[in-house]
Amino acid sequence: MKTWIKVLGYVAAGVLLIQLIPVDQSNPPVDKTVNFMDLQKTPASVRQIIEKSCYDCHSFETKYPPVAKIAPISWSIAHNVQKARENLNFSTWGLYNSDQKKDILKRAAEMVEEKKMPVPGYIAQHPEARLNMEQRKALSSFFKEMLEEHQY
Repeated sequence: MKTWIKVLGYVAAGVLLIQLIPVDQSNPPVDKTVNFMDLQKTPASVRQIIEKSCYDCHSFETKYPPVAKIAPISWSIAHNVQKARENLNFSTWGLYNSDQKKDILKRAAEMVEEKKMPVPGYIAQHPEARLNMEQRKALSSFFKEMLEEHQY
């Protein structure tokens, strides 16, 4: 019995100690001269979809939930946001070259159509981010139009 109490004490101490490990959850300022929404003259309906379902991970406008302050959850969320921004960051759209933009738009349209984005884990925590078929079609069509018209 005393061994279990010691083990639980060590586990509790470990959980408390990992809370001291800082995680950067800051958002760099958004430069409107390179921001997707400003550069692409995004229609209001598409803008609303992107802001609701994509921006938390794919921009510098992430709104971290309260649980994102608790380790190790904070580590996972920070890692996921970092990876998402590496694949597509709407806040730095104007810094991508033409080939990168084409590739990003193609992949984004595919992932939205195939229901791979937003990811299920995000939707579980943010049900308002779930896209219906009409929203998926609108977003995918917008990205495809940009590709077809070379408007990127």
